[in-house]
Amino acid sequence: MPIFEKMFKKILIANRGEIAVRVIRACHEMGIAAVAVYSDVDRAALHVRKADEAYPIGAAAASESYLNIPKILDVAKRSGADAIHPGYGFLSENAKFAQACADAGVKFIGPTAAAMEAMGSKTRARQAMERAGIPLVPGTSRGVESVEQAEQVAARIGYPVMLKAAAGGGGKGMRLVHAAEQLKAALEAARSEAERSFGDSEVYIEKAIVNPRHIEMQVLADEHRNTVYLGERECSLQRRHQKVLEEAPSPIVDAAMRRRMGEVAVRVAQAAGYTNAGTVEFLVDQAENDEQKNFYFLEMNTRLQVEHPVTELVTGLDLVHLQIRIAAGEKLPFKQDDVSMRGHAIECRIYAEDADNNYFPSPGKISLLLEPSGPGIRLDSGMYEGWSVPMDYDPLLAKLIGHGADRDEAIARVARALDEYFVGGIKANIPLFRRILRDADFRAAKLDTGFLDRMLKRSEDKPTDSRAAEVAAIAAGMFAALGSTAPDAGGRAGNGAAGGGFTREAERADSNWKSASRREALR
Repeated sequence: MPIFEKMFKKILIANRGEIAVRVIRACHEMGIAAVAVYSDVDRAALHVRKADEAYPIGAAAASESYLNIPKILDVAKRSGADAIHPGYGFLSENAKFAQACADAGVKFIGPTAAAMEAMGSKTRARQAMERAGIPLVPGTSRGVESVEQAEQVAARIGYPVMLKAAAGGGGKGMRLVHAAEQLKAALEAARSEAERSFGDSEVYIEKAIVNPRHIEMQVLADEHRNTVYLGERECSLQRRHQKVLEEAPSPIVDAAMRRRMGEVAVRVAQAAGYTNAGTVEFLVDQAENDEQKNFYFLEMNTRLQVEHPVTELVTGLDLVHLQIRIAAGEKLPFKQDDVSMRGHAIECRIYAEDADNNYFPSPGKISLLLEPSGPGIRLDSGMYEGWSVPMDYDPLLAKLIGHGADRDEAIARVARALDEYFVGGIKANIPLFRRILRDADFRAAKLDTGFLDRMLKRSEDKPTDSRAAEVAAIAAGMFAALGSTAPDAGGRAGNGAAGGGFTREAERADSNWKSASRREALR
């Protein structure tokens, strides 16, 4: 492993799950020791196993562990870590944490507390962007103070309107309002949810762009005033305002539009005095003529994004490596003209949830795990067979990413990988992605933020037989464990490397396989 001069010797990862594993791997590639922290229910988690050192930080409740700043800084001191990577979620966008790291003499791998403060509140961010001349969705740049004020603004910009929590994220504190008579109740509900979720009841109002595309631009800025954009990601496939599937590049963004959006994203970052990796998010309207498409600044995420792998695959850049190098004081090793995008990448967020039961979480023990691989496939995972998924945190288990020469090849590779993927013992949303990737509108790139709801409502797109898929996957797992070749479509088995015969369990599995063809089981 290469050792870099003036580089950190040890990094603490203040997170868990697949992102903690991702950062640990980057550390090891750079010759840096990785320190993990874990709650009581994460004692056997994969990130704990992968790290060089691991320290307990408290009970399962995030407030007592992953959100507890004094405990995390205490581990940094005891372990001798000279930097902290926050991942995403938890404390990643907490300005108080960034400042506490600075005060403790530990480098925070991310923006400064001041930049985070500037962009952390959506209303303060809108005010800063107004001063910088950035295009914004029409609305207020301060919280509405009364129902009467909200009514006046809504009448001026026109219904439908969106109420949003100033400190919000993940769809919390948001309400879509179609008519004036709905506004008062929606404002009260948004304020209440914002207070519960963020401890801040400030709510502002903006014009609701009906079924927009959600497109974001990745930016990098070093501590020497160099800022670049790394292309866009299409993030329009969402449920409850949370992203489900992302791809890069966006099917509707051409070179000219990419340049315009990228230049605006750089201005946003520079206006905030931003350093390290960040993402500028835009809403794009659905004008028929590409030249007339308008895009509006939505917000800036002051951290690494869940969907960063698609950008890595199309640019050939490692964003976590670059984050660490920037935090260590290095200059960006390339300029804007050096950045190019090659091929197409698609990411599926694999959750422990039942997509056919209102996305109900599905914690429990993973009894069988069959993971995909092969050409063009990347899997960022935080799980293993035999591990118990806790019910205390976000149910994201893994990210399946496919890369191809073009969008069609990327779709084909991800679809093939999904057919190889099985998580037993719990519900996972893998069948949902099979349905998305074979949907005609998805394949034609007819996307917007309402796509998923429309797809799920279509009567002809019914859930597949999950029992058949389970039987097929269990059979494949048994044959693999026996050292035998899996049955072909007719149910015939190949010769086992260990010399032959099946156990009774394998015979039963073979019989079940014959009762449901492989094509039906894995569609």
